Amino acid sequence: MTNGAAGSGVAVLGAGAWGTALAVHAARAGSPVTLWARSPEFGAVLAEERVNERYLPGVELPAELRVTWDLRQAAACDTVLVVVPSHGFRAVVRSFLEARGGVGDGALLPERVTFVSGAKGIESDHRGGFRRMSDICREEAVSAGADALFATISGPSFAAELAAGLPTACVVASESRAAAERLQSLLSGGALRLYTSTDVIGVEIAAAAKNVIAIAAGVLDGLRYGSNTRAALITRGLHEMMRLGLACGGRPATFAGLGGLGDLVLTCTGGLSRNRSTGLELARGRCLEEIEADRAGVAEGVRNSLALLELATGKEVELPITEQMVEILYRGKEPAAAIRDLMRRELKVESAL
Repeated sequence: MTNGAAGSGVAVLGAGAWGTALAVHAARAGSPVTLWARSPEFGAVLAEERVNERYLPGVELPAELRVTWDLRQAAACDTVLVVVPSHGFRAVVRSFLEARGGVGDGALLPERVTFVSGAKGIESDHRGGFRRMSDICREEAVSAGADALFATISGPSFAAELAAGLPTACVVASESRAAAERLQSLLSGGALRLYTSTDVIGVEIAAAAKNVIAIAAGVLDGLRYGSNTRAALITRGLHEMMRLGLACGGRPATFAGLGGLGDLVLTCTGGLSRNRSTGLELARGRCLEEIEADRAGVAEGVRNSLALLELATGKEVELPITEQMVEILYRGKEPAAAIRDLMRRELKVESAL
């Protein structure tokens, strides 16, 4: 490996659609970027063809973007975007820290790494333990003896639109205001405008919870229930997200922002939403196994519906929409029956948390 200056450049771990789009954007914004692909075979294709036809077809990789399948090639970067599904997040962070520790005594490495999560989910050990992506980074950094900061980037952002240069706005959240502002300056520009936040909990909970609501939106659209029903679902879905987020320590204003309402509206209405399209297929009578077998990307709401419901149960928080999606996804409930049960729930005051 050729060593550059310590702390130079951006590493993007994960060559799916969103990881590739962020890597392309960062390179266009002027940063030297290393894009890591888990599979050596896939990485070799990307490096040779300079386009990700599997996940982001038609988008040429800039010359400033280096493709690798060796994590040691990313070790000199002080900004590391981890853009993989939440269920694989811990393994990738751990592997990166192990690779960073094994590059040799002569390597020029930054003293501190800032991990930036592009994942939208919750890790569950199904024994009552739940970890947000920030928790995972903190635990793995402590275990590896590494000095690390954490941030998350979220908001209404389809990968194909950002890569196409269409104006996109997101939020970058970190407990360190200085870290959030540095990332804002580093990654903003061109098609992407970033706002900062220090509410990591709120942004992470909103990012995970909105995907489940988007599956429900797809179910409604597939059943042709109309605009009234969709608007009600989005509004009550936002309330559900906020209820859980506040119970976990998030702040109310976060859920009215880009990482809350903004991302929820996009994911519930946009044609590029994998979670919404999963709901559409469920409404057409297809089972989960068939749907997942037909697609390359991951609908995060499928796995996270279970974790979110378990988390909410432990905090004595009601998530009626999420509960019905779990019934459809994992227990064979008919989508129309789930909607009827939601409509027959006990009547309540709208603002009750």
